[in-house]
Amino acid sequence: MTPILAALLGALTVLGVIALRARFASFTAQRPADYASGPAFDLRRHLNGPLACDGVIFGPTGRVTSRFVADMEGRWEGSTGTLSEEFRYDSGSIQHRAWTLALGEGGRIIATAPDVVGQGEGRVAGSGVMLRYRIRLTPEAGGHVLDVVDWMYLMENGTIMNRSQFRKFGIKVAELVATMRPLEKPATLALAAE
Repeated sequence: MTPILAALLGALTVLGVIALRARFASFTAQRPADYASGPAFDLRRHLNGPLACDGVIFGPTGRVTSRFVADMEGRWEGSTGTLSEEFRYDSGSIQHRAWTLALGEGGRIIATAPDVVGQGEGRVAGSGVMLRYRIRLTPEAGGHVLDVVDWMYLMENGTIMNRSQFRKFGIKVAELVATMRPLEKPATLALAAE
């Protein structure tokens, strides 16, 4: 075997291993059916009312580049809901987003927001929710359009774990990990008077 042929064969083998890993053993290899068991994630129930969110964003080197807390409020009318979000970052900046979520047959989800290019599409199955979309960053963050894979996992106590990866030209440039917890509803005046 010539050295050029050996190098070419080696390069093809490496590319094949990378492709197999991406397809079967990575974050993006997850499928909604992987989470068919566990507590049932009902967006109309679990993303309804006030939620508290805490999270971190990792940059391309794997180090935390930003921390945030957020207040969220979900409201539903039938199979269409709005999830309003206010993020407060450790830099002092504040970001608002309002998602419109439409539930379809078989767990299908269509999601739109002002900074989402086109519409996001996803699916809920069992305890997991997957959403894919393209997001346009603010001008202060470069205005880039990133491909996002967003997963939410419902825990038995009602907490939602969120993990998202952001890619540009197929290369991971950021990752978000957050928790979302339902806030207890305030006691009514009648209960408070007792």
